[in-house]
Amino acid sequence: MASTLELLEEHRIFGGWQQRWRHQSAVLNCPMTFSIFLPPPQDDTPPPVVWFLAGLTCTDENFTTKAGAQRVAAELGLVLIMPDTSPRGDAVANDSGYDLGQGAGFYLNATQQPWAAHYRMFDYLSEELPALVADNFKVSDRQSVMGHSMGGHGALVLALRQGGRFASASAFAPIVNPTEVPWGQKAFTAYLGEDRQTWREWDSCLLMREVEQRLPILIDQGDSDQFLADQLRPDRLEAVAREQGFPLELRVQPGYDHSYFFIASFVEDHLRFHAKHLLV
Repeated sequence: MASTLELLEEHRIFGGWQQRWRHQSAVLNCPMTFSIFLPPPQDDTPPPVVWFLAGLTCTDENFTTKAGAQRVAAELGLVLIMPDTSPRGDAVANDSGYDLGQGAGFYLNATQQPWAAHYRMFDYLSEELPALVADNFKVSDRQSVMGHSMGGHGALVLALRQGGRFASASAFAPIVNPTEVPWGQKAFTAYLGEDRQTWREWDSCLLMREVEQRLPILIDQGDSDQFLADQLRPDRLEAVAREQGFPLELRVQPGYDHSYFFIASFVEDHLRFHAKHLLV
């Protein structure tokens, strides 16, 4: 299956390799890119994987170039996989707003036109891309997931809905209750339609009340984040976690905003958190 992947870039970094690949996605009906960091081999054991899902307006390259995660990942022997945030291309539906359309896939499966033909990011990340990675790279089944903002929402939803797939989950400034905040309501109305019952399976606060798998979760949130009060509200998920007996730690970081400066400051903590649950 290696011929299905086209190598776009490769860079040596901290003894490992940072690569960017393109492939034709059957699920999304368009070409897709993803980035992957392969740590220096430590022995013959396939290394565990941490997925990172990025936020609104981002691609697979934001975390790759801004977070500074490769040094710690190389030390810990972790593979990092950075998918794109949505389908792309001239044939793919789009919107003039930054918070809908290309770059704003919200990691769900759209059911409404014109979005349904391409916007199936949940299926892409739960089925197609993991299978492609497993076929083309030597990686372990031991995997964790993390994300930022819209990608924090995606990481939490993937982890909660796919019980047992991930050893742990974490997020930076995630959208935890999208059914109740403007970003989520706009996207869900467009992608899923007016029936709010169909929205429930994409909301971490609602999912956490229903799932049985209790995986450990770490959330970092800056208290100077301009989106905290009206879009993010991680306190809501913390309250549900307490009520449900979920091992969730919410850390509020004084003075930090919503940017990659914030992510770069705490990404080492997140990778070490995941390593603790992956390398057992």
